[in-house]
Amino acid sequence: MFMTRDHQAEKHKRTETAPMRPDTANYDVLLVGAGLANSMIAIALRQARPELSIALVDRDAQIGGNHTWSFHSSDVNKAGLELLRPMLEAQWPSQEIRFPRLKRVLDTGYNSMTSDRLHAAVIQTPGIDVMLSAPVARVEHDGIELGSGRHIAGRCVIDGRGAVPTNALALGYQKFVGLELELDEPHGMSRPIIMDATVPQYDGYRFVYTLPFSSTRILVEDTYYSDGPELDSDLLSERALKYANAKGWRVGTVLRQEQGVLPITLAGDIKAFWSEGETGAARSGMRACLFHPTTGYSLPDAVLLAQRISESNAFDTSKIDHLVRHHSTRSWQQRSFFRLLNRMLFLAARGEERRDILERFYSLPTPLIERFYAARITSADKVRILLGRPPLPIPRAISHMSESQAMATVLQRAHGRSNG
Repeated sequence: MFMTRDHQAEKHKRTETAPMRPDTANYDVLLVGAGLANSMIAIALRQARPELSIALVDRDAQIGGNHTWSFHSSDVNKAGLELLRPMLEAQWPSQEIRFPRLKRVLDTGYNSMTSDRLHAAVIQTPGIDVMLSAPVARVEHDGIELGSGRHIAGRCVIDGRGAVPTNALALGYQKFVGLELELDEPHGMSRPIIMDATVPQYDGYRFVYTLPFSSTRILVEDTYYSDGPELDSDLLSERALKYANAKGWRVGTVLRQEQGVLPITLAGDIKAFWSEGETGAARSGMRACLFHPTTGYSLPDAVLLAQRISESNAFDTSKIDHLVRHHSTRSWQQRSFFRLLNRMLFLAARGEERRDILERFYSLPTPLIERFYAARITSADKVRILLGRPPLPIPRAISHMSESQAMATVLQRAHGRSNG
């Protein structure tokens, strides 16, 4: 069912099966976790600061896991797009959305990259020591201890091993299962459908996301905005195949399956978040609360953080930790409007009102939608989003405006699910 991965540059990586001598295991920058955020940091640093010694360590055998990341061309700046270009699987000049009462093409560029391409890009970048299949037992400000007991020192240690459970954030979830399919015949699609909400609604708000990588290869992703993180991968996989069959597509082979649960922030305390799980190391990515509050996507934030770190003049853990904390806290403060919208979507909306809210949003001008995805909306955008006939009764929407009340409501819901 899963596609075999054949990495041409495999011989260049270092793993725990072929360890370096202990006296050489000392780096300027030691990146713990080879996910998207730390991989982007490694590549950006090699381009901007080639004199630095860099190591990337991960428990898995594959950089980036098994993922597809997509983004609008307007989500990143020109330098960020150039940084990403070698990793792109596909690019399209436009994208489409579909709702029961709205079908629309957005003339905004759309791009996708895969973990295979990310893996190849890191491996093929000279000067990055990659240690895979190397579980990490402990992380500190000046180094790490591997599960084997071996120590590796680092002047700047950055922990990017993904999100961890937190009591400081009230969350909803975007969860999905994606199937990459090889069809027996061409599918006839020329652009991605980033949101097809004409499908039956289950478990909150449901839509299907499709990326046509070639005339016969396509990713079909069954996606939900849900109150809980529980994911039935078999059920969602079955629904993705059912969607493909309903389109008349004859599935020849399921090349690959991926799945994920992304956090959607409704409320929280960013100071409390940063006080949790202190290890002394700096953080990156989801572990630093750097993702879009409404979409859950982390790629634009990963690129921006990589650029900020690569522009730094001082590389020790405390200085980079201060840089990341400040960047994360400022982003949190600037994105309070997104959390307000999320509370309306997850707490105030009932039944199919979530779909109504999003259908109305996608009727707005294209530049506003671009700024929304890039998390750079203006005051005028905020007024425009809330202006007009609201999809929700105003008293009900107002009752969920408080972040503290949202925290209590989400905790109560989570308690109810755990007891159910």
